[in-house]
Amino acid sequence: MSFNPLQDNIPESVGVPIRGIQVRIGADDELLVKGNNVMQGYWNNHAATTKILTHDGWLHTGDQAHIENGHIYITGRIKDILVLSNGEKVPPGDLETAIAMDPLFEQVLVVGEGQSHLSALLVLNADLWGGLAREYGLDPDGPQSLEDAQLHKDIVKRIRLALKDFPGYAKVRRVTLTLEPWSIENGLLTPTMKVKRKKVVERYQEHIQAMYAFEG
Repeated sequence: MSFNPLQDNIPESVGVPIRGIQVRIGADDELLVKGNNVMQGYWNNHAATTKILTHDGWLHTGDQAHIENGHIYITGRIKDILVLSNGEKVPPGDLETAIAMDPLFEQVLVVGEGQSHLSALLVLNADLWGGLAREYGLDPDGPQSLEDAQLHKDIVKRIRLALKDFPGYAKVRRVTLTLEPWSIENGLLTPTMKVKRKKVVERYQEHIQAMYAFEG
């Protein structure tokens, strides 16, 4: 539905709409598309069709975007948006990618829907954990070591540095640490290696509740 022309190429964008294609920004900054390239609907599934297509032919892409000087910039996905208690909307995928740049963190999932701040579930790099634990005088094989208060405080500082370019409200204040990887075998990854957000949240529900236990 869009492309970057040679004479007006902005790689950070997905380009400008192809001739005959209309685009607009809807609620929650969702990109809507209309044109002959848009499907007529799901076969024999009216309910699904009405969710993704408006009565006048606009397709809900599920992508968050903004349009600047005719160019479309994708900024996130609607379904992955966390809404904090103050109404601020946070795309957790962007934060997770930034945090995961740190080799200490193998897997990351940011939570905080309806809360006053964000928290994170972190799968640590098992190869680095032993050395880190010893730096803090902790037993690498002791489950309680993953709950050490000073370790958590320093991990939060480490994450804050990774998120320094994000808005002030998009900061992680509490963490849960684990050494158990999320995998296809334990049902926490899809066959394409994507984290099943809902399943991970369900698995760590008690930990998530504990991270927000002192919220007023």
